[in-house]
Amino acid sequence: MAKQLWGTRFAKKTNLLTYTFTSSISFDKKLAKYDVLGSIAHAKMLGSKKIIPAKDAALIVKGLSSILQDVKSGKFKFDLKAEDVHSNIQDVLFKKIGPAANKLHTARSRNDQIALDVRMYLKEEVKELEQLIKFLQKSILNFAGNNSKVIIPGYTHLQTAQCVLFAHHLLAYIEGLERDKARLLDAYKRIDEMPLGSCALSGTGLPIERERVARELNFKDVTQNSIDSVSDRDFIIEVLADLSILAVHLSRISEDLILWSTREFNFIDIDFSFCTGSSIMPHKKNPDVLELVRGFVGKIHGDFSNVLILMKGLPLSYNRDLQLDKPPLFNSVDTIKSILTILAELFKNIKVKENVIAERVMDESLFSVDIVEHLIKKGLSYREAHDIVGRLVRDSLDKGRNISSFDASELKKYSDKLDSGIKNILNAWASVNLKISYGSTNPRLVAKQLALWSKRLIARQ
Repeated sequence: MAKQLWGTRFAKKTNLLTYTFTSSISFDKKLAKYDVLGSIAHAKMLGSKKIIPAKDAALIVKGLSSILQDVKSGKFKFDLKAEDVHSNIQDVLFKKIGPAANKLHTARSRNDQIALDVRMYLKEEVKELEQLIKFLQKSILNFAGNNSKVIIPGYTHLQTAQCVLFAHHLLAYIEGLERDKARLLDAYKRIDEMPLGSCALSGTGLPIERERVARELNFKDVTQNSIDSVSDRDFIIEVLADLSILAVHLSRISEDLILWSTREFNFIDIDFSFCTGSSIMPHKKNPDVLELVRGFVGKIHGDFSNVLILMKGLPLSYNRDLQLDKPPLFNSVDTIKSILTILAELFKNIKVKENVIAERVMDESLFSVDIVEHLIKKGLSYREAHDIVGRLVRDSLDKGRNISSFDASELKKYSDKLDSGIKNILNAWASVNLKISYGSTNPRLVAKQLALWSKRLIARQ
C-alpha cells in the first residue's frame, strides 16, 4: 500500500472503509503518464531555481523517466490499494531512488497536480478527437462522392417532402461534424493553461518559475489565479458539452441509417459485419451497432449532467467532490472515440439500393413546390400559386392520378397559367436542377461542395 502523503497529522490510522471509499486509483491511474511528465518538468524547475539540490533534481528526473517508460510500455504495476495515482507514483519513486523522492512534492499540492494532469490529458485527447472526427468526415465524403448521382426523397416531419441529392444529405452530416471540431478546438484554447504552482489554493512562498514549467509541458500560458486554478473545472464541463452535441449528431446520423435500412425504406444495405442476428428469428439482420450508438449517447449526456450537478454547489476552492469529475469525463471521451471509429468503418461498407430509391422519387407530389415556383415565375403571388397547386395535388391524390396525366384543358381549370409545360419539371433531376440558391441541392453546387470538402479535409491532414 502506497504511503499517505498527509498521514503525519493524524493520531489514528484511517479506517479501512474510509481508505477504500476515498481511493481514486482505480480510475485516475489513466492519468499516470501525464502525472509523471508533469513531475519531471516540476523537478527540473525546482533544481534550476536551486529550491532543491541539482543532484536531487537529476536523480528524481532519472527515476521518473524510468517510471514513465514502464507506464508507456504497460509494465508499471499500479497499487490498487493506493489512495490515488499521485501517491502510487511517489511511493514507487521512493523505492527507486530513496529519500530524494521526498523533495519532489516541494511547492505543489495534489490540488494543482490533478488539475495539471487532467488538462494534459484533455489536450492530447482533443487533438485525437479532432482527427477521428475528420476520419469520419472523410469516410462520409467518400460515400457521398461514390453516390453523387443518386436522388432521394428528402423528409420533414418524417414525411416525404422534396427531392434532394443523396450527397447533399450526406454533406449535411459533414457540416455538423465540422462545427463539432471547431467547438472542441475552441475549448482547447481554455484547456491550454498550466495550473501547477498554484499549490493547495494560495500559491507558494518559494521562488518557483511557473512559466518554465509551462514551456516544458508545451502549455501556451499559465493560469492567472491560484484559487481558480485548483477549483475550476469549466474546461471539463465545456468538453463534455461539446461531446454531448457531437453525440447528438452521431445519434441522428445513426437514426437515419437505421431508418434507411428498414424494409419500409429499403434505401441502403448495411454490411453484415456491422449487424447482428436474432436468437429466435433466423431472418433478422439487426443494425445493433447503430442502435448502440443511440444508447451510448444517453450515457454521454448523463456524464455531462453528472459533472454539472457535481459542480453547482461547490464553494471555492478545492473540494474532494472534484475527484468524481474524472469517471464521467473518461467515459465520454472513450465512448465518443469508439463511436467515431466504428462509424467511419461502417460508412465504407454501405450499399445503396439505387433502383428502389429511383422508384420512390417517381411520386409527383414531391414536385409540388417546383410547380408553385413555376407559377410565381409567371407572375402569381406565392399565396395564389400555393392554393392552385394545393387543389391540383388534392384532386390528383383523390382521383389516384399522376399530375402528368392531366391534359392542358384540365390544367386550365386550375389556372390559366398552368399548361402541359409543367410536365417537364415533374421528375427528380429537373427538380434538383431547378434549385439555384447557394447551399441548395443543385447538382453543380453539390459537386462544388464535394470538391471543397475534399480539399479542406486533405489540407488538414
